[in-house]
Amino acid sequence: MKHLRWLALLPPAGMLLGPYFLNRVEPMVLGMPLLLAWLVACTVATSGIMALIYLTDPANREPGDEA
Repeated sequence: MKHLRWLALLPPAGMLLGPYFLNRVEPMVLGMPLLLAWLVACTVATSGIMALIYLTDPANREPGDEA
């Protein structure tokens, strides 16, 4: 379980490192500049990764809940 918590560092790292590599207008992704699309994807990925960590954390299971 402790290894899955390291996944929580990926979206903030992407948000901090993305502008150094993706700061340009072209190409457009769904009508957004590349950097904006990258930041939106990191925000959505944050929700998905936090949900994954929550679902796999044994502390969040009720007694008798088998998954």
